[in-house]
Amino acid sequence: MKRILVFSHALELGGAEKALLGLLEAIDKTQYGVDLFLMRHEGELLPYIPEGVNLLPEIPAYSCLAVPMARVLKKGQFAVAFGRARGKAAARRRVKDLGLPGDNDVSLQYSHKYTQFAMPKLGGKEYDLAISFLTPHYFVANRVKAKRKIAWIHTDYSTVAVDREEQLRMWSAYDHIISISGQVSRSFCKTFPELADKLILIPHFLPVQSMRDQAGAFSAEAEMPEDGSIRLLSIGRFCTAKNFDNVPDICRRIREMGLNVKWYLIGFGGSEALIRSRIQEAGMGESVVILGRKGNPYPYIRACDLYVQPSRYEGKCVSVLEAQILGKPVVIANYPTAQSQLEDGVDGVIVPQDNEGCAMGIARLLEDTVKMAALCKSCELNDYSGAGEAEKLYALVP
Repeated sequence: MKRILVFSHALELGGAEKALLGLLEAIDKTQYGVDLFLMRHEGELLPYIPEGVNLLPEIPAYSCLAVPMARVLKKGQFAVAFGRARGKAAARRRVKDLGLPGDNDVSLQYSHKYTQFAMPKLGGKEYDLAISFLTPHYFVANRVKAKRKIAWIHTDYSTVAVDREEQLRMWSAYDHIISISGQVSRSFCKTFPELADKLILIPHFLPVQSMRDQAGAFSAEAEMPEDGSIRLLSIGRFCTAKNFDNVPDICRRIREMGLNVKWYLIGFGGSEALIRSRIQEAGMGESVVILGRKGNPYPYIRACDLYVQPSRYEGKCVSVLEAQILGKPVVIANYPTAQSQLEDGVDGVIVPQDNEGCAMGIARLLEDTVKMAALCKSCELNDYSGAGEAEKLYALVP
């Protein structure tokens, strides 16, 4: 039996993490032995690891990344603390030298780069295939023994400020690089043209049957009541990319057009205070509702009338795919990868990114009940699982 190692950070709520569960579910466990290594055994999605996947024990050194430094010191991981401190200082200098904006990926990248020396080797065996699922991709490259190694891209590189020279070295360590969409591939190749021959397109895998089962686990009526309003829903981290800080103003504009909408937000993150202040500024305290973290968001998707993804940028948004799988009409903003997310007018609608255009596009669709029904029907007929792409993955196993 061929052996595969999958490496990732944790299983907190997030689109990439759900795609990871889909990947684990899609692999044929009768033909491949699958070990999963998570740096931290944390997150609401941890109970949903598919049967037949062997979760490797947590290793203290790896669990001390992306956590408060006090936690690292309390665990006695002084080498990791030293590496993180060096990485933070180096990242600060590099960002200044390159003139990068404050919203960049260099700090996380350097945190991993400068702690490699403190990390033990993984698995204790040679794998046929090792998969690094989330960037930065240093540890599988340097701490795993495998005949072949691949890494995944989930990000639209046209929107991310990176240390190109250092990331080129990181990506070059892999035999193949998996991209989730054509637009993600194109933006990656503009940044790293030297790596174009390593790219392979494999869309997200999603655990469709598990999602449908979870959608019926309970009713969301208590938190999303049928009170005569049109229920909009958005899911994602509360961060700049998702653009939830503009939801209150978009919602206000839709209501001023005479539509009784209530917009629910599921998620968490650093932008929550900004979103709450924008709700108050727009006078939308009764119309934009933050539901917070939800380990199982699917009953809420089932309860909504329209799913909206107003993002500034995306790789390929898993929450949009989840809404489509559950047969919901979907609206997305015209972010750079929008055309690869859905077919405009067929299984969703793309609206302008500016608040006025977004509001008008949503209102126009809500008033067209025939169009809403047609979008639902199209989603029900499509296969969004990605399961048919598994053969591409198997072809990479030596």
